[in-house]
Amino acid sequence: MLYFKYMKIIIIEDNQELLTSLKSNLSNSGFIIDGAINGKNCLELIDQNDYDLAILDLNLPDIKGEEICKNIRSSGKMLPIIILSAEYKIDNKINLLNLGADDYLTKPFEIQELIARIQALLRRPKNIINPIIKIDDLELNKQKQTLRRSDQEIYLTRKEFLLLEYLMSSPKIVISRSELMEHVWDMEANFFSKTIEMHMVNLRKKIDLNRKEPLIKTISGRGYKFG
Repeated sequence: MLYFKYMKIIIIEDNQELLTSLKSNLSNSGFIIDGAINGKNCLELIDQNDYDLAILDLNLPDIKGEEICKNIRSSGKMLPIIILSAEYKIDNKINLLNLGADDYLTKPFEIQELIARIQALLRRPKNIINPIIKIDDLELNKQKQTLRRSDQEIYLTRKEFLLLEYLMSSPKIVISRSELMEHVWDMEANFFSKTIEMHMVNLRKKIDLNRKEPLIKTISGRGYKFG
């Protein structure tokens, strides 16, 4: 059984020192983190990626945090948004909450409080249309974070689960190595490392159960395909 809950978070903060500190602390707590130092970069990343939560500083150099919050909501994305600001006036907090923010944390703050607020927001129930992906005798449950094959429970690491979920979500489709890197790792991952190959070796050993026909196929020069 998997005892973790992987989540991908974007932090929008123009203070590079604070951004680096937040990324380090939240990565150490098990989250996958991307960072943006301005509003333009933030909106590009949110448009290109599926994040589970955003941490948004209000005082950015190019686009106001309020505008970013409105933009995210008007685009239809429902990821929780935590506002970070040195401004503590109640009217500002009410305004941000009305614009679609889910929480408001006043600077300075303790990292433990931020983590607790993140966890509280991520515990909110989500409407998962189809939490179970079943292909042949392999069953992956996204909600419970479990994997079974022929009624045998299989333990996966966080990265292995992410890789398998992404591949099983598009069976028979060739998925490139770069696409897997962008989905499972953060922006700072080394695209030239052998980390995907190593994870694939371990993943195949676990899910194939010594059977002759591998579930994940390598397509030379193109990527990987499930089924």
